Amino acid sequence: MREKSENITDKLPAAGALILIVLIWQFLSMTGIVPAYMLPSPVAVVKAFVKDLPNIMFHASTTLKEAAAGLAIGIGLAFVMAAVMDRFGLLQKALYPIMIITQTIPTIALAPVLVLWMGFGMAPKITLVVITTFFPIAVSLLDGFKGADPDAVDLLRAMGADRRQIFYHVKFPSALPYFFSGLKVSASYAVVGAVISEWLGGFEGLGVYMTRSRKAYAFDRMFAVILLIVVMSLLLMGLVNLIGRLAMPHLRAKKTFGKGN
Repeated sequence: MREKSENITDKLPAAGALILIVLIWQFLSMTGIVPAYMLPSPVAVVKAFVKDLPNIMFHASTTLKEAAAGLAIGIGLAFVMAAVMDRFGLLQKALYPIMIITQTIPTIALAPVLVLWMGFGMAPKITLVVITTFFPIAVSLLDGFKGADPDAVDLLRAMGADRRQIFYHVKFPSALPYFFSGLKVSASYAVVGAVISEWLGGFEGLGVYMTRSRKAYAFDRMFAVILLIVVMSLLLMGLVNLIGRLAMPHLRAKKTFGKGN
């Protein structure tokens, strides 16, 4: 009961700030300080969302598929890359700078190149999501592998354990908190990466819907999509948090024990 009360109290400032932002937004729209065509009121945005809900959700399903597929591939690729770099120091020295370079290229600059190479289907969208989400997970996993308890590693070696057993019993469990930290960042990037790629070409998706709304000067629908993207990203992050708590019950128990003391 006490833990639930503390969780509610911790969320009150964020909820209050969000309500204040919405009230200021409504005030600016109602008073005409900012023209309605530039900043539709929250009420107008909600009305536009409800009115065009079936069409918006149809495009949202496409974007979510692209984000989920790209994130899944990014996780697998990051895990393999981090494990290989942890195993071979020379490969880490060779590949790590290249990984950093890939993150210095703006996403908006990569999107048209991928569309040129792969066409207007889902392939360039998924590829951009993979590129966007791969780096935070790979770096987090690599830090987790490197941060494994050396005493535990030495103990398993003394007991005759091979590299695979050491990885499975020590390095992988120690990397889980790092992995979920990186995954939360990547989950928030996944939807945004898919939408950005859809801006530059395609037939379905929230990015395509936003482009059509902008050309029709339907800015209330554009704002409705922006809010939906925020909600989708928050839900993905919440799902990652939930999976992390289920995958690491020992950490949750340790926190609870610490509070009790």
